[in-house]
Amino acid sequence: PLFLYGAGHIGRALAPHLAALLLDLHWDDIEDSRFPAGFPDGVTRVVASDPTVIAAHAPADAIHLVITHSHALDEALCHRILSGTGFARLGLIGSATKAARFRSRLAKAGIAPQLLDRLVCPVGLPEIAGKHPARVALSIAAGVAIWQQELDEGR
Repeated sequence: PLFLYGAGHIGRALAPHLAALLLDLHWDDIEDSRFPAGFPDGVTRVVASDPTVIAAHAPADAIHLVITHSHALDEALCHRILSGTGFARLGLIGSATKAARFRSRLAKAGIAPQLLDRLVCPVGLPEIAGKHPARVALSIAAGVAIWQQELDEGR
């Protein structure tokens, strides 16, 4: 299972790629209006005023991608996932500066260093550079395909 938090421009560009990877994709946002009219087949749309509740109930083998419109929501989601019962991978969109700021705040909130080491930010492949949504989405999807392969090989 993969939980994608955020239906903004990056989420809209990313969801079709994730659906094509045949993941059990749960696409979550706080407002129904943020989702596109056309929706990839096999994707579960989740509208939740508090996405951390969804994160708290995700299976322990889930991949989480946090790419919301809000730094505060991104941080709350990362905290919930890192302090939960387990996760396969956790990717966060952002810069190295955002990663350092989040790691510092999450450590102060009691998240153990070994868990913070599992937070991948910026998520995606560094070889695919740029800020255009299509490039960012391809970078993240390629990284997820690698994670998917690693998880499949580990079974």
